[in-house]
Amino acid sequence: MLARDNDKPLELNVIDNYQAGQIRSTKNLSGGESFIVSLSLALGLSHMASKNVRVDSLFLDEGFGTLDEKALDTALETLAGLQHDGKLIGVISHVPTLKERISAQIQVTPQTGGRSQISGPGCARKLGTVQSI
Repeated sequence: MLARDNDKPLELNVIDNYQAGQIRSTKNLSGGESFIVSLSLALGLSHMASKNVRVDSLFLDEGFGTLDEKALDTALETLAGLQHDGKLIGVISHVPTLKERISAQIQVTPQTGGRSQISGPGCARKLGTVQSI
């Protein structure tokens, strides 16, 4: 759980329920813990914003490589729940487990000359360029 730091009101602390409620600074979180906190904040802010503005999509760029298997499962289950609720979830990652568990994928393959080729559902070649449909 996150809580505002009493001494520094613009900073957050983590209440670590796995360590008997010990209060920790966010500065000493592991990479995986930082990712989970960032994802939680993004989802919370998205939920709050969706009360005033419709938010139908969320794109996540990396961070999954810092998670252990259990945390990765939790993150993917959370994202699957959002998708089930009608949200479009885009994940940008190189983590092999994600490639295995996410069926709809757009592959980006580097080519020569600083170009890339994309392939997957919704991608088609048109007039010498690749466009998303």
